[in-house]
Amino acid sequence: MKGKDLINIGIFSAIYFVIVFLIAMLGFIPIFLPLLAVLVPILGGIPFMLFLTRVKKFGMIWIMSIIMGLLMMLTGMSWQPLVVSVITGLLAELVYKSGNYQSAGKAVLTSGVFSLWIGGNYLPLFFAAEKYWSTRQNFGQDYIETVTKLMPAWMCPALFAAAFVCGIIGGLLGKALLKKHFEKAGIA
Repeated sequence: MKGKDLINIGIFSAIYFVIVFLIAMLGFIPIFLPLLAVLVPILGGIPFMLFLTRVKKFGMIWIMSIIMGLLMMLTGMSWQPLVVSVITGLLAELVYKSGNYQSAGKAVLTSGVFSLWIGGNYLPLFFAAEKYWSTRQNFGQDYIETVTKLMPAWMCPALFAAAFVCGIIGGLLGKALLKKHFEKAGIA
């Protein structure tokens, strides 16, 4: 990997994180908290697909995914998003590599797999809810009760599935909007 590759990882990680951060602000409204698994992959799919036009070396997608997990941990989420992002980032990397970094179809599938990292943010709500809410008492009891009702146990796999499907949608949207870049990169 060269400096140019690391710069691309840094730039696109920053762009993607800004999108995540802006959409996460909607999470202060309880109904939008589960919708983050829909909105982030769709809107984040556009810059992510542009990033994929620059990916030609193994590890670039994986590093970006790890950065997302680290940023979630540093911004107050638990360690689970980091673990999930390490795994899903490696899987996304392997999917894109299987198409020799040239397949538009694999790029869209990579977007879906990459988007699974966001599901890690929800794991504390399902597996450590008391600890999670103990650090968020300032949200108020009404917020906590509303989110708890919106997020029964069956929502955990549903949120991961939504992130994957919406990652595919975001990938298709990004591919359509960035068709010229894909052709230029030889991925069309």
